Amino acid sequence: MKLHLTHVAGLFLSASIAQAQEDPVLTIYTYDSFVTEWGPGPVVEAAFEATCACDLQFVGHGDGAALLARLQLEGARTDADIVLGLDTNLTAAATDTGLFAPHGLTPALDLPIAWDDATFLPYDWGYFAFVSDVSVTAPLNFEDLAQSNLSIVIQDPRSSTPGLGLVLWVKEAYGDRAPEIWEALADNIVTVTPGWSEAYGLFLEGEADAVLSYTTSPAYHLIAEGDGSKTAWAFEEGHYMQIEVAGVLQSSDVPDLARSFMAFMVSPGFQDEIAMTNWMYPAVTPEGGLPDGFETLAVPGSALLLSGPAAREIRDEAITEWRDALSR
Repeated sequence: MKLHLTHVAGLFLSASIAQAQEDPVLTIYTYDSFVTEWGPGPVVEAAFEATCACDLQFVGHGDGAALLARLQLEGARTDADIVLGLDTNLTAAATDTGLFAPHGLTPALDLPIAWDDATFLPYDWGYFAFVSDVSVTAPLNFEDLAQSNLSIVIQDPRSSTPGLGLVLWVKEAYGDRAPEIWEALADNIVTVTPGWSEAYGLFLEGEADAVLSYTTSPAYHLIAEGDGSKTAWAFEEGHYMQIEVAGVLQSSDVPDLARSFMAFMVSPGFQDEIAMTNWMYPAVTPEGGLPDGFETLAVPGSALLLSGPAAREIRDEAITEWRDALSR
């Protein structure tokens, strides 16, 4: 009997030692396109795991706006240590949840605006734009688009950060005339998808003349595919800017590891991969500059961007105007 108990105790001790020796797990919620084989996820995961003696696990949850909804549903019970993929249109609402902790970093960033948010840290940025083949005669603005026979695919602002950016773009550019603009655009909209990936896929399949994406999207086709047939429409109203961010959850059981990732996120190991995997402008410009081909991209004449609190203030109104116009 003593031998049996000793054997059992040894098994428990061995299991405990094995468990203690397992690498800690860092769980990051992000959007689906980030974790695809062509997205930043696999490269970032390998690079960070080479430095951290940890197991980094990216978990895709739809598009950017869906991340916040998921987090609001899970609350402090969430498995996430970090959420990566919100943007400045959602940071005020995310702060209101009380679920995020300060990141504790003061990196030098290369953004078009000053950044002083102690909770959310940017990793890339860009401008929303409609992307089409170069053979399409580009409209000059939203009104011109509405008067044309061009078809477009857009994303739902309730689940997608590009979709939310679009309704705020129209609201910021046209103010009280936003409902009128949406009513005029309704006939141009082929479909509304939950996220960016579905919309861009429909465009590539020829289901619409253009898709809501980014001014940087043609760089993918040009650089990765050697295809210069895509272009971003330059609108006279200016273009709404997106700054994508990550934040650490207060409920994380590996807070030091989470903050180590945040520091890594603004280092060359992460930032040097952004331009040619996420096809956005990195928050910190690589030492060697941007890849060849980025100099061909359209640069908006003016940039539109609401502060986090201002975006939160008009978000529901802008979505309601969009929804009402499309439901008529």
